[in-house]
Amino acid sequence: VQLQASGGGLVQAGASLRLSCVASGRTFSNYGVGWFRQAPGKEREFVAAISWDGNTKYTDSVKGRFTISRDNAKNTVYLQMSSLKPEDTAVYYCGIRGASYGRVTTQLFEYDYWGQGTLVTVSS
Repeated sequence: VQLQASGGGLVQAGASLRLSCVASGRTFSNYGVGWFRQAPGKEREFVAAISWDGNTKYTDSVKGRFTISRDNAKNTVYLQMSSLKPEDTAVYYCGIRGASYGRVTTQLFEYDYWGQGTLVTVSS
């Protein structure tokens, strides 16, 4: 299984970015996908997740600003980020669950495969 994350960049506070995560190597539509982020000196933390059947969860700090979606025909999950804040600065990673189907999950250990990460920098 391979994941390729892209779409990061340097933006000013208040701007928007859309991250993409393209998966290969498994039947994408059967698996949940999550976005996590890791800021310098901090642990990787949950951002958003979408289950195989489209249910979503968000961490509180991004609710109303970020939207996760999936396009199974393109084996791609998106993270639309709006009203970005400096505290959103981090490397963003997408992960795909090891188990097929199941509920949407925020737990890091339930994601078995990871992309290489894409850096998002938000300046004030």
